[in-house]
Amino acid sequence: MSKSNLKLSILDQSPVRKGVSAHTAIAETVELAKLGDKLGFTRFWVSEHHNTSTLAGSTPEVLIAHLAGFTKNTRLGSGGIMLPNHSALKVAENFRMLEIIAPGRIDLGLGRAPGTDRLTASILNPSNSFNEQDLLIQINDLRNYLHESHDPNSIQSKIIAIPQALSAPPMWLLSSSGQSGIFAAHFGMGMSFAHFINPSGGPKFVEMYRERYQPTEFTPQPQVNVAAFIFCSENEEKIFQQQAVMDYRFLQLEKGGKFEPINFDDIKNERYDASDLLRINYNRQRMLSGTPAQIKQQIDELAAAYKTDEIIAVTITEDFEDRIRSYELLAELYPQI
Repeated sequence: MSKSNLKLSILDQSPVRKGVSAHTAIAETVELAKLGDKLGFTRFWVSEHHNTSTLAGSTPEVLIAHLAGFTKNTRLGSGGIMLPNHSALKVAENFRMLEIIAPGRIDLGLGRAPGTDRLTASILNPSNSFNEQDLLIQINDLRNYLHESHDPNSIQSKIIAIPQALSAPPMWLLSSSGQSGIFAAHFGMGMSFAHFINPSGGPKFVEMYRERYQPTEFTPQPQVNVAAFIFCSENEEKIFQQQAVMDYRFLQLEKGGKFEPINFDDIKNERYDASDLLRINYNRQRMLSGTPAQIKQQIDELAAAYKTDEIIAVTITEDFEDRIRSYELLAELYPQI
């Protein structure tokens, strides 16, 4: 089978499954990165979350350095670094170091949200003003630190982000809204749209980004990828159970702000009222699930709607083998090598 024109990537949040530890969750992330590298996935991104026991990924920059030793070809990146939690200089130094560790294989994905609740965000960065203007200044400073391009009269020009790598990682802005797309266009960054967070209006937001894109020396053309929850299986009962668990999880998150690890047996007798069912129907737009033939159609339609050649799969299952198999089936549908 010839190589697919559609590129596949992975966003992994290091989920802590029911009955396992964070140690196991990180070990599973390593196994997935090795699988993605073997199957030819374009990127393997890891996320930043805080104050939750169900996601172990809190420090993408540390985890990326670890994954670099287990992979050879896949691009490794952050999906993303939640910039308001950090100093722009420190992020630049972290990613310059990563660029030296894995030259030409690092992506710097940035997010506007804190990846946690407001209280935790204020403790992570006590000077966080939650102000968009401050974020824009951070993005500008970060780009200039990476490329040593600050205005010579600025204070920042007196500071060098070390180590001085021979190359700089491309910058992406994670987006679930039109505003983030406008910021990405203004700074000449790639745009990674989080369909798994917001399934409404994405194609329109991406088109707005393309129309307003301001080319840079480093990214002359707009770059777009789209992330969605995806689960593929040859077993229809597993598909049904996975969908039921995800339905419950989203409601749990919306109602309580957090969720606990669960499996199908925990929720199989759950009953929903009319308002719950409305939310379930909406949230199912964030997910692609089905047999290989069904997933192929859903992914093709998603890529066409966004006019993108790269889909990022986010897959969380209660059985790690099901997670592995889902990615293997995706690679069979869209051969990457």
